Amino acid sequence: MGGHGHEPPYTIPKHTEFQIKGIPQLEELEEALARKGLKDPWIRNEAWRYHPGFGTRWQRARKLFFRGLPLGIALTAATVAFDKFTAKDGHGHGGHH
Repeated sequence: MGGHGHEPPYTIPKHTEFQIKGIPQLEELEEALARKGLKDPWIRNEAWRYHPGFGTRWQRARKLFFRGLPLGIALTAATVAFDKFTAKDGHGHGGHH
């Protein structure tokens, strides 16, 4: 259903591609945990956040919050224009006073 024989537009990276070596923030976290006698076996699951392909934290936030903004502004303008042009007596909202 929906595949039509096409490959997915993405590939899922192997877990071995993400290592904390070379990521200063995660190396510092690992060292801080080691000083307390702790170890986080799942720390590599955070390495994707520092991968250059995913952008910076600001770039990811901007994409998350503003990706629909142009469409939203265009639809709002179209709705307001439609309301103005369809008003019965020119006062908008169907002529209620």
